[in-house]
Amino acid sequence: MPDEVGNLPQHVAIIMDGNGRWARKRGLPRLLGHRKGAKTLEQTVRDAAAAGIKYLSVYAFSTENWKRSSVEKTGLMRIMERYIKRKVAALKEQHGRLRFAGRRDRLPPSLAATFEEAERTTRDEMGIQVILCVDYGGRQEIVDAVKKILEDGIEAENVTEDLLSGYMYLPDVPEPDLIIRTSGEERLSNFWLWTGVYSELYFTDTLWPDFDKGVLSAALEAYSKRQRRKGGV
Repeated sequence: MPDEVGNLPQHVAIIMDGNGRWARKRGLPRLLGHRKGAKTLEQTVRDAAAAGIKYLSVYAFSTENWKRSSVEKTGLMRIMERYIKRKVAALKEQHGRLRFAGRRDRLPPSLAATFEEAERTTRDEMGIQVILCVDYGGRQEIVDAVKKILEDGIEAENVTEDLLSGYMYLPDVPEPDLIIRTSGEERLSNFWLWTGVYSELYFTDTLWPDFDKGVLSAALEAYSKRQRRKGGV
């Protein structure tokens, strides 16, 4: 990263978009785009850690992605499972911690078990926290939080923003300072709707498989020049 990048965000979130288009441009099956995207994520984790980022969350599979073909969904799940199993040891060697946000009851049991084992293996590491958002939806997260509040019997007059925040999937993780979306699309697509309310947004035309240190550096540079007032003056 360039030395001149200051005002570093603590939590960077990325909507990894464009795997399918990357593959289509090359006449390849969509799943090969997802495989290339997984390798890009591996390098991005290293680049983010080297830059001093404390938390890196990535939108890996949304609640809406279940609408995709069975071939693509099955292939994506297999790619995630194999990649986590192969790379979790390397992440641990870098003192990185792997976490997950989203529902797990609809995932293949073997993938859910892989998630749990990866979390257990890395939970004591103090380096960068990598958060994979899988079967994640911002609206679903809020709904699940409300359900837990009702289950706990909390009265309506006692419900505050702080209390609701404590019922989100990962309440100990700070709100994302910067949300990056690749591929030229300019929308949040149901990502971090509660915690990302004051996030700075950065959009790039780069397709996710082509994302690299230079694009990350440009996003961090743009962030460093912004003033975050959060409604203040």
